[in-house]
Amino acid sequence: MGRIVEQLREQRASLDLGDDGSCAVPGVDRRAGLAAFFRLDDHLLDQVDLGVDRFGRIDTLVNNAGVFVAKPFTDYTDEDYALLTGVNLAGFFHLTRRVVPHMLANGGGHIVTITTSFVDQPNSNVPSVLASLTKGGLSSATKSLAIEYASRGVRVNAIAPGIIKTPMHPVEYHETFAALHPMGRMGETSDIVDAVVYLESAPFVTGEILHVDGGQNAGN
Repeated sequence: MGRIVEQLREQRASLDLGDDGSCAVPGVDRRAGLAAFFRLDDHLLDQVDLGVDRFGRIDTLVNNAGVFVAKPFTDYTDEDYALLTGVNLAGFFHLTRRVVPHMLANGGGHIVTITTSFVDQPNSNVPSVLASLTKGGLSSATKSLAIEYASRGVRVNAIAPGIIKTPMHPVEYHETFAALHPMGRMGETSDIVDAVVYLESAPFVTGEILHVDGGQNAGN
């Protein structure tokens, strides 16, 4: 995995999606069977089977899909609730439930879920109860699954990011977002990649919620 991540960093290239929704890492021979990414939508179960058929096993699952909506509590709508629970919770539940049996059959695996630092350190400047409700559930589920499968070779961890510099955050707000972190900057995608690589290479770590948030979890 470390080799794959380094190639992603060096090339900074867009992923080459195939007609079936699969995507090999740039620079890695698709036939090598090292890694692939899939669009997991309404055909989620089919895509998991496709991955297993192509590569024979699933070693690591990163649950990265998520929605964050910051609003005062009473401004949330039923649609907001359905969206966040549908993506943040249902997406995790259905995909992880589908993948775990494959990991058990192969003698082990690793699950990493992306949550948010606001679960453990809410900020009055960023009201986000639905994020805490859903992502907090993922943090608890991480520990529960880690204990349930610890003796069967499946490790389960989570990463709780601060605000990461991605296209979902317009450049004009970067200065404001940076000020929300004690370190005075937003996170980079490479910060999250480094955290995933660490957890992937730490066989004695399970049930961990790793905060990658510029110090937010320590306080504001």
